[in-house]
Amino acid sequence: MAAAGAGVEARPAGGGRFPFPYTPYLIQERFMAALYSALEAGCVGIFESPTGTGKSLSLICGALSWLRDFEERKRQEEARLLALEDSGQEGKKQLTSAEPGHPDSRDTAGEPDWVTAFVQKKEERDVVNRLKEEQLKRKRREAHLEQLRHKAQLKYGVKRKRAEEDETRRLLQLSREVLSEGAGVDVLEKLDHNEEELILADYESDEDKKVIPGLEDDDDLEEEHVTKIYYCSRTHSQLSQFVHEVQKSPFGKDTRLVSLASRQNLCVNEEVRRLGALQVINDRCMEMQKNKHERKSDEEKAGQKRRAGRATCPFYSYEQMQFLRDEVLAEVKDIEQLVALGRETKACPYYGSRFAIPAAQLVVLPYQMLLHEPTRSAAGIKLKDQVVIIDEAHNLIDTITCIHSAEVSGSQLCCAHSQLSQYVERYRKRLKAKNLMYIKQILYMLEQFVAVLGGNVNQNPNCQAVPQAGTVLKSINDFLFQSQIDNINLFKVQRYCQKSLISRKLFGFVERYGGPATGVKTNKNQNLAGLQSFLLTLQQGSGKEGTPQSHPPVEAEMEQLRAASPLMQIEGFLSALTNANQDGRVILSRQGTVGQSSLKFLLLNPAVHFAKVVEECRAVIIAGGTMQPVADFREQLLSCAGVDPARVVEFSCGHVIPPENILPIILCSGPSNQQLEFTYQTRDRPQMMEETGRILCNLCNVVPGGVVCFFPSYDYQKQVYAHWEKTGLLTRLAAKKKVFQEPKKASQVEQVLVEYAKCIKRCSQAGGQMTGALLLSVVGGKMSEGINFSDELGRCVVMVGMPYPNIKSPELQEKMAWLDKTMPRAAGQAPSRVLIENLCMKAVNQSIGRAIRHQKDFASILLLDHRYGSSAILSKLPQWIRERTQVKATFGAAFAELRKFHRGK
Repeated sequence: MAAAGAGVEARPAGGGRFPFPYTPYLIQERFMAALYSALEAGCVGIFESPTGTGKSLSLICGALSWLRDFEERKRQEEARLLALEDSGQEGKKQLTSAEPGHPDSRDTAGEPDWVTAFVQKKEERDVVNRLKEEQLKRKRREAHLEQLRHKAQLKYGVKRKRAEEDETRRLLQLSREVLSEGAGVDVLEKLDHNEEELILADYESDEDKKVIPGLEDDDDLEEEHVTKIYYCSRTHSQLSQFVHEVQKSPFGKDTRLVSLASRQNLCVNEEVRRLGALQVINDRCMEMQKNKHERKSDEEKAGQKRRAGRATCPFYSYEQMQFLRDEVLAEVKDIEQLVALGRETKACPYYGSRFAIPAAQLVVLPYQMLLHEPTRSAAGIKLKDQVVIIDEAHNLIDTITCIHSAEVSGSQLCCAHSQLSQYVERYRKRLKAKNLMYIKQILYMLEQFVAVLGGNVNQNPNCQAVPQAGTVLKSINDFLFQSQIDNINLFKVQRYCQKSLISRKLFGFVERYGGPATGVKTNKNQNLAGLQSFLLTLQQGSGKEGTPQSHPPVEAEMEQLRAASPLMQIEGFLSALTNANQDGRVILSRQGTVGQSSLKFLLLNPAVHFAKVVEECRAVIIAGGTMQPVADFREQLLSCAGVDPARVVEFSCGHVIPPENILPIILCSGPSNQQLEFTYQTRDRPQMMEETGRILCNLCNVVPGGVVCFFPSYDYQKQVYAHWEKTGLLTRLAAKKKVFQEPKKASQVEQVLVEYAKCIKRCSQAGGQMTGALLLSVVGGKMSEGINFSDELGRCVVMVGMPYPNIKSPELQEKMAWLDKTMPRAAGQAPSRVLIENLCMKAVNQSIGRAIRHQKDFASILLLDHRYGSSAILSKLPQWIRERTQVKATFGAAFAELRKFHRGK
């Protein structure tokens, strides 16, 4: 590790003194020291620390210790340079007295020495001046934040003043609207101001665009970004948990932290929140923002009252958001506290939090916001020379692939075409040529996409059978040629969709005229009635198997249909088509009817979207509880992104539990000596399903509390359960433990878990014949990630077979072919074979890691398949499990070990 600057504690790699809320475990000290070294050296680190080992606190204290020391060294270096300035003044005087053109004062490049020296001194002066500015800004910011922290009366006085100003503005606005009501008469047609909002504004492309003041382009809002740490995780609950850990840590009082989230999570405007769908909320918010910028110029034009009635957001006030920004930086707040503050101060938390990014030291945000470049750019995130920590990163490759992939159905394509056609018909006279040109291009592309699926855009997609069912994969270029849209500039169309907010306008139009209950007070009733009936036929014909439903659609289905404009989904697909030809494929899936068929863009090379992150950042840390096998990260992500292997470091620590608290067993055969091999060919055999039931019956006799059993898929779980019911094995199981099944619906998971936990608690208190509960779960389902089966909830975890992915999937086959073509063979194995094994073992590791959650926890782990015993597979288990794993050829030997383990506990 590089030595710390003068006056800053050096941290030896063996575990220096890091501020910590309690005495850290040795593995936590090692984790923090390794993290500190990686950040100091500017590495890309893959860090593994099992759940229950205090990973979050280790990340916080290790990373913020480095940031504190880095800032201190920077301050000292600034002080040194500023001190040198004074001593340099005398030298400057001497320099200016040098004679120009002196024959002996020339450097090697032929320039006189005085010229070279002058240039060097000018550069030094520039550096010193910049340092002075930075120092002054920092002192002002620190003084301001200190004032906010310690002067509550000032804080609430400002809030009160803001509230009074807001009320004054609101009353003034109300009076203006009352005065202007009824005054706006359009020369073309009388429309109420709600319908005026549906009309597309005049569009200026990038070539002929004039600068319009707005949030994204407003130079006045630019502020220099201090060195910071971006911490991201998968879910908002994980981010909130992390923020709470920061609050409890020794850094909780002095760290400038800001939490970022989507508008769906941060919006405090109830009118917008009610829209529900994320894309609709985004578009509505941006439209209101645009209206605010346009309103002033429109009001100045006496003859144009058209836009005066357009809605603006009362929370989008620059002054109020600046105040909210200061509040956020003064004290660590999570998402809920940020929203509460926004409501209290009448300021937008979404934009207020973005204003806080430049001055923040720690920015907490979801994966998607950091990994998707357009979202990152829109949020004002600048990664140059910053630190990024990606937590819960075991699914990072899949996450990047998913974010940049897109799918649209035949129904959505036809629906969007019908909606857009009706929209143009309604407002043709009000739309300028540029808008009409782009809409014509979009309509043409929709027609061509439906034609590629074998349908006609003007007919009901659910009544059109596809001529030839099946799946076809195309390169991007081949798809564009086949669709005959290769002459359309997709980048320009994508830009148009973003800037014009066309999908938002279309959504508003469908909301207004798409419902059967809506009365249309215009002379174009017939056309709009056609739209209503078309939307209804789409719904009525969207049964699962393609058979028309005889009953009318229920209200929930109507709401679902209106939840988001199909054009929003199609915009994502068009954006995906702008990827490089070699990095993705388009999958044409023709199934039954045109409506059920779909077009899907599959990203094959996620590294292209991760490359910019690792190029720009000072250091990137990819962390998780279970990162094994790490080969995927090294090869598919880092190597393909052009990261120098010397820059990559790995760190993996053991668990805090003592070795005797875990018993992992690989079981090769069952009680009746049936070899355990759950391949697609053998697992459906009755004897395999019965052997699984017999193993669980024996386990339930010796394992107290909860047993969690993972199956490779929902279908296989149901098949085994039905077989047990038929043979009486289920009755035998139920005599010892109540049997629960993981539901497919996410909304029911919580209820099943509560009942499962209640049953275990009841049995442990009552005693008797029932010893707890058995939960039948699915690998990759709702319970294999993010659910803790600690203590009595998971005393034994059973994995039935090896959950290999479906290699017949077209997506997976294409990915395998791409890897074999672009990657070198590893240890004699084809890259595609390695991928399949790694996908399987990642899923296994996530599932079996559910049981051990803290230092005093204990559990047994049973892997039912002799193939787990091969060295290649065994090496892909987490180290702390692998070191303690026993391979048992017979059930008797395994059962003896299990009985001894659980009786001993």
